[in-house]
Amino acid sequence: MIKVLIVDDQTIVRAGFAALLNAQPDITVVGEAGDGREAVRLAERAHPDVVVMDIRMPGMDGIEATRRILGRPGHDGLRVLVLTTFDVDEYVYDALSVGASGFLLKDATAEELVSAVRVVARGDSLLAPQVTGRLIREFTRQRRNRPQAPAELSTLTAREREVLILIAGGLSNGEIAEHLVLSEHTVKTHVARVFTKLSLRDRAQAVMLAYESGLVTPGGDRED
Repeated sequence: MIKVLIVDDQTIVRAGFAALLNAQPDITVVGEAGDGREAVRLAERAHPDVVVMDIRMPGMDGIEATRRILGRPGHDGLRVLVLTTFDVDEYVYDALSVGASGFLLKDATAEELVSAVRVVARGDSLLAPQVTGRLIREFTRQRRNRPQAPAELSTLTAREREVLILIAGGLSNGEIAEHLVLSEHTVKTHVARVFTKLSLRDRAQAVMLAYESGLVTPGGDRED
């Protein structure tokens, strides 16, 4: 079962999400929080696999709550799916920069929400199509002002570097395996090594690092 914590300042929204997710055979809602502080407390107590997190809330907002939840020891396997009505650049980028694994708008369908929970629960990343363009524009701005690429990139082998580039291109492990003519098991090993060497939580962070470091550019070009 995928254990989910729902965080939203609107009671009716929480109730709707809880009813929808509890109706799924593989998902159970283990808690509901109305603000960021309560979310941090419940995450410690309920040990969810996925936190469905609103961004704009009174008191502690969803971005700060995400930062605190993911920054605590013992939460390595926990994933945060940000769900909001606001698709402006700063929220997209800030949510992912503090460790969120997915970003979905509240006008998504019920099927999209359920699918998103399952996607981030298995360790993949998810971005709503509506916000992908905004995120790439922010990557472009970061690229112009970025510091020197992290030194850890130099620890990657040529194959691991290639795998990182393909992850940033949105390819799944199966698609990477097909592209590189490798077994999926071998690709999983390469991905795990990339994550370990670069201290990455998941594919969302891998995408961000690849763009911010200039390894990949918004036009799809690689930096040699």
